[in-house]
Amino acid sequence: MTDETRTGMQAMVRKSLLGTIALALGVLLGQTAASAQMSHQHASEAACDETVLRCASKVTPAFGPDGTLWLTWMAGGQISVASSKDAGRSFSNPVQVTREKLNLDWGPDARPKIVVEKNGGIALAFAIFRDKAFNGQALYTRSADGGRSFAALRPLTSNNESQRFEALGLDADGSVFAAWLDKRNRVPAKESGRKYDGAGLFFASSKDGGATYTEARLATDNTCECCRLGLAFAGPGRPVIVFRNIFEGGVRDHAIMTFSDLASPGDVRRVSRDDWQIAACPHHGPSLSISATGTYHVAWFTNGKARKGLFYARSQDEGRTFSDPLPIGRSDRNPARPYVLAGPRGTTMVWKEFDGEKTTVNVMTSRDDGKSWSKPSVVATTSDTSDHPLLVSDGQKTYLSWMTKADGYRLLPIGDES
Repeated sequence: MTDETRTGMQAMVRKSLLGTIALALGVLLGQTAASAQMSHQHASEAACDETVLRCASKVTPAFGPDGTLWLTWMAGGQISVASSKDAGRSFSNPVQVTREKLNLDWGPDARPKIVVEKNGGIALAFAIFRDKAFNGQALYTRSADGGRSFAALRPLTSNNESQRFEALGLDADGSVFAAWLDKRNRVPAKESGRKYDGAGLFFASSKDGGATYTEARLATDNTCECCRLGLAFAGPGRPVIVFRNIFEGGVRDHAIMTFSDLASPGDVRRVSRDDWQIAACPHHGPSLSISATGTYHVAWFTNGKARKGLFYARSQDEGRTFSDPLPIGRSDRNPARPYVLAGPRGTTMVWKEFDGEKTTVNVMTSRDDGKSWSKPSVVATTSDTSDHPLLVSDGQKTYLSWMTKADGYRLLPIGDES
């Protein structure tokens, strides 16, 4: 072999080796970016398999009438509750709501729900998976002794079909209102040869603080089956639900319904015409809050033909009409998981953004009932997975409630609310 031939072969080997290294790096970087994007799109991952708060993947807050902060969370296959007297700086010893490990509904829009009554009673609800086909069962329980113990779990409805994405609300008179997505009507539809899309929006109420509920009733059928519900009250005995509906042509846009009383659902009214035609589950539900003036505030995500991303709109005629959708967040940072709350000193809106490396929670506030909004600002950041950002009020301030894998649970007062 000549020196010239040997030199040429060495050059070819070096070139081949460099190409292989470049390809490997490209694949690795692509996997890293994809993993980061997947982490952003899904709910937070538990830090461990124990039932303690630091291991929680989903955490839901509620303030009691005495200013006590209550948290319920899912971790280690169980539901737990704890309270804080110092705005989240320290917590009581956790109380186990569940008595055994369950196959909890881990969907991105699923989480345990909690309401705290004036007399200290606590109502809870959450869902489990019945099988590998993601058929669920919504369960409830109640504490009559201020969270020291909880009654045995009971189903929200005796029907054996799938129920998921339950929502709980506390009425001004102390009644507890529950709504959820229910697939019981698919069976008779199939038996009669009719096509059935989505799920039914069902509801029930409780006059004894969540100890027992009325028989389940249908509010409207053929709603999108896999998105959280937004629930608020337009006045005593008048629950309002915002949900992703299935409109004609398979369009999954948002709708709202105002009840005339706890047993009487109203008309289905469209929040906006986004024209998102999709035969799949977005797993990205809306948020609803109603101010003391009666203004409906709604925030949502869409990927429709008319608009894409996060949006906000308001209604001053009980949902009959809404303002033009206001875009929220930076479209180049995957804005997601909006939450709106009409608090004691104004209306606050938060959402998540992801820049490829870190997730931020961004905030905007309005002092004029949603007519105008402040410029967005960052209120919290994490470099790992996280739960959805939620808002909660103690009647004096509005707080961000956020669980992250890297930094644990945080309760942060919103800047100009402090």
